[in-house]
Amino acid sequence: MEFDILYAIQTIHASFLDNIILTITKVMGNYGQIWLLVSLALFIPKKTRKAGICIILSYILIFLIGQYGLKDLIARPRPCHIDETVPLLVKRPGSYSCPSTHSAWAFAAATSIYCYHKHAGIVVGVISIIIGFSRLYLFVHFPSDVLIGAVMGIVLAVICAKGINRLSDKMAVSKQ
Repeated sequence: MEFDILYAIQTIHASFLDNIILTITKVMGNYGQIWLLVSLALFIPKKTRKAGICIILSYILIFLIGQYGLKDLIARPRPCHIDETVPLLVKRPGSYSCPSTHSAWAFAAATSIYCYHKHAGIVVGVISIIIGFSRLYLFVHFPSDVLIGAVMGIVLAVICAKGINRLSDKMAVSKQ
């Protein structure tokens, strides 16, 4: 069933859409480095600092748990490794498929921002959905990889936000 979804997505390829997806992929970076820049930008103003800290903490956790933990543990081949007849717009990735850490980083950033700034979090949430779709469009992840990555990103960001809020509350009490 997952290949059916991926093959259906392959039928909508068009040069303008290819360019949009490739731009998204380049901006994201191989390891979602864009979210590091976003976290630094949010860290500077005091008003958005908690969101910036939340993004960086969840980014690190996704890197450790997803990129260097679950991918090797699950060891699921990517769709482009199973069916090499589908032409790729990007270099064939060398790592395993599950979870999609690009999706995890994007959804973690959206959730981190949403926890502190709802409207901006919704905007980044829409961007996250587009990033998740891009992974399918590029034929480098299965739909379940993207879903698992999204859930992982959301859960880790919520855990980080709760920890940041508790620590912030304790620091506020100790200052009194």
